[in-house]
Amino acid sequence: MVWFEGFFLSLGLIAAIGAQNAFVISQSLSGKFTLPVILTVSLCDMFLVSLGVLGVGALIQQSEWLLQITTWAGIVFLSVYGTMSLKSALSSKQLESEARSVATRKRAILTAMAVSLLNPHAYLDTVVILGGVAGKFADQQKLWFVLGCISASIAWFMLLGFGAKQLAPVFRNPKAWKVLDVLVCIMMWSIALSLLHYTQAN
Repeated sequence: MVWFEGFFLSLGLIAAIGAQNAFVISQSLSGKFTLPVILTVSLCDMFLVSLGVLGVGALIQQSEWLLQITTWAGIVFLSVYGTMSLKSALSSKQLESEARSVATRKRAILTAMAVSLLNPHAYLDTVVILGGVAGKFADQQKLWFVLGCISASIAWFMLLGFGAKQLAPVFRNPKAWKVLDVLVCIMMWSIALSLLHYTQAN
């Protein structure tokens, strides 16, 4: 029962389209380094959930300077990522899907880590919310809760990463890439603006 609670709570949080999901989709559509990207974002989620369960979420919430650093790092990264997507959308070049992906395995993994670890929303979902819920369980139950969360993360990113490949024929049309780039740009900038609003409100 505790495993299912962790699984469905985690699934509900990560299924919302965000920086992680957008990058996994874009990379998957290119057909390059899909598995390393999926494994990286899943491992990052495991790390963050574990931090939350260990009580680090409460420490982060209480540390004003750590919250500010994390938030501003997220604002900068998401703004740059969104700008790059907009630049691609406005480009007149007719790029193939293979050319749209991150060029190397190392860069793909580093970018996957960045969209996972430089996004304060990820900390809110995994460290604060999931960590807070885990606090109500006994130690043995916490283990099952964490396993449920981790299972949801792996299952979702595997489904997203390999399922997106089915849309590859659609994205042979350059206009489809432009639409995706615009949507990614709007998404990244919206998250960055929400974080900026958070810093001003506090």
